[in-house]
Amino acid sequence: MLKAFGLSLIACLLSYCGVALLRRWPILDVPNERSSHTQPTPRGGGLALVVVMLALWLLSSWNTVEHWPLLPYAIGASVIAGISWLDDLRCVPTVVRLVVHGAAAALAIKSFDYWHITGTLFELNLDWLGLLLTFIWIVGLTNAYNFMDGIDGIAGAQAVVVGLGWAVLGWLGGQAQVSVMGMLLAGASLGFLFHNWPRARIFMGDVGSAFLGYTFAVIPLMAAHAPQADSRLALIGALLLWPFIFDSSFTFLRRAMHGENVFAAHRTHLYQRLVIAGRTHQFVTLLYAGLALVGVVLAVAWWRGMAGSKAAILVLLPVLCFSLWRFVVREERKLAKRNVSTQVAILGEQ
Repeated sequence: MLKAFGLSLIACLLSYCGVALLRRWPILDVPNERSSHTQPTPRGGGLALVVVMLALWLLSSWNTVEHWPLLPYAIGASVIAGISWLDDLRCVPTVVRLVVHGAAAALAIKSFDYWHITGTLFELNLDWLGLLLTFIWIVGLTNAYNFMDGIDGIAGAQAVVVGLGWAVLGWLGGQAQVSVMGMLLAGASLGFLFHNWPRARIFMGDVGSAFLGYTFAVIPLMAAHAPQADSRLALIGALLLWPFIFDSSFTFLRRAMHGENVFAAHRTHLYQRLVIAGRTHQFVTLLYAGLALVGVVLAVAWWRGMAGSKAAILVLLPVLCFSLWRFVVREERKLAKRNVSTQVAILGEQ
């Protein structure tokens, strides 16, 4: 664990310096009607995060763990980062990006296998359906994490919390490389976050957010691929990221039910609606990081077999999801009332 901590500090420093250099890059994100920012801001800062994390992980792991699947993940993650970097430079058609994402998902499944049992919460034997669900999980989370990177700090802060969660779980489960990977992700993301904390001086860009989404989707498969791995890892991967998964899934389904183009840019995610309702980027970012931390605590409790942990997950998560939605609706109603009061006051003065 000390090695992982030291590598995390190095990753944080290198990522911070790399992002500082990328801030000079002449790629500006110009705000439009769907943006949550108001000033042209450099984007693509996630490139430093990608390079630092992959380089340190490969260097630290290459000769230390027998049978550790380094190359398949590194290749898939690099392909995801590459097509996303091109998308940051110039718009890449959605179909092309999805094909590349699908190829990277297929590589991960070929290398690490797919879900056969979802875990001990339900003891459900997935059989061949696990292949389809694993493919959807990887491609879906790769894109969902990208969709959730819409305000200052939210993607980086979430990555810090989830990375630390995997570091603890890897340590508890005796999987040193999972622990190292989690610490590197947390450190590199923290180095980027120093530049992206509200008010952001640079944005992560697709290169960083898609890379993180793919990585967090594949870590459970890699961990489960190890000898005598625990079948709960599949669900744990979702538990750690539940705020992003809930928000993106809820928004996707709501837009699909209303006949909207689910791939078109918009500002109707729950976190975006909170900002529109008047909450600051910092408040929303900390809220989602705190919710992710709850997921980490539940995951660790379940992993250690603490009494009542299963019941807590089955009861608390739905309550938290409902509470987040209700909080957003309440804030929107407050905004509507303020707007009505303002209009009444203006009419009264005329």
